[in-house]
Amino acid sequence: MRQIVFASNNTHKLRELREILGEGFEVLGLADIGCHDDIPETADSFEGNALLKASFVKEHYGYDCIADDSGLEVDALGGAPGIYSARYAGEGHDSAANNARLLRELEGKSDRHARFRTAIALLTDGSEPRFFNGSVEGEITTEPYGEGGFGYDPLFRPEGWSKTFAQATPEEKNAVSHRGRAVRQLVAYLSTLSQQL
Repeated sequence: MRQIVFASNNTHKLRELREILGEGFEVLGLADIGCHDDIPETADSFEGNALLKASFVKEHYGYDCIADDSGLEVDALGGAPGIYSARYAGEGHDSAANNARLLRELEGKSDRHARFRTAIALLTDGSEPRFFNGSVEGEITTEPYGEGGFGYDPLFRPEGWSKTFAQATPEEKNAVSHRGRAVRQLVAYLSTLSQQL
């Protein structure tokens, strides 16, 4: 089993990644390696922030590391909240407050098209950073629906769906989600590495 660190303390993201990666990988979170630092996310892109987090873990703890930065881009808001998605309503990473602000910002706007995007950075011994990107198009509903998922999931209805991510099962969401798509690229790449060993 390949041991790899996912540079996150977000239990929802960790569970989601473990479900998508499946057997063959032991995914450790930051708490599992004793990392309680607040890793800065000061880049101006999802890819840049993902690389900052992966580099921090690799340099300070030595583990092969994957890190992601994800966010919601809403066309009518010029791509906001974007890289500030988790902190849209303040530094508290409060999903309910973020969702409430998003609905306020979209009041009276007919264009509710949006997309979730994720960028994953992979750092392993002796190799250059590699990036894996995924996105899913959809729209923002006028009110929250569903109890599952996390973050903006109760407000995001993917294209072609009649329900939000928060109304979907984890399997349904992972099949089409931005993170699911990026992780499947990551898994395909990791499998080629293991065949070369």
